[in-house]
Amino acid sequence: MASSKILYHLLLLFFVLGDTRLYVNGDTKLMKKTCRHTKYYDLCFSSLKSDPTSSNADPRGLAMIMVGVAMANATSTSSYLSSQLHNPATNDTTFKRVLKECLDKYTYAGESLQASVQDLADQVYDYAYMHVSAAKDYPNVCHNLFKQNPALVYPPELARRENALKHICDVAMGIIDDFNWY
Repeated sequence: MASSKILYHLLLLFFVLGDTRLYVNGDTKLMKKTCRHTKYYDLCFSSLKSDPTSSNADPRGLAMIMVGVAMANATSTSSYLSSQLHNPATNDTTFKRVLKECLDKYTYAGESLQASVQDLADQVYDYAYMHVSAAKDYPNVCHNLFKQNPALVYPPELARRENALKHICDVAMGIIDDFNWY
């Protein structure tokens, strides 16, 4: 049920981003200016540049693109965790319990990002920022669950995904935080 909700909101995001009438004409210059105000310029610029709708997006559209990138990460990580949880080689019950809790946290991150898309569409930027911030924090809970169980090793792939989501969320928050300048 949760994955169908995520898919629905991803499709909604792509339909909204695909409707270029919602955006003022922008260009690489706007992307560079926007990314300069984020913690991770290279991540910001490469993510925006790789999206074909970014060249026509205004700052709100750029923020929606970054939130979409974060949603893709959270969804992909949820799928990864689900596959690990159902892997026959995974037979440690504590490890499975922690993976399940991590899966829940990444699902919540995706839901927070979905809420942020709606907040951006409604131009309620403080709530958009808050929801992205919450999405950034959910992976910490997962990481802490592994720390609380010293016999478990935090999977390097999960650490990489956690770090990526945090950085992507930082970029999205930087864009949203900077709206007062436009």
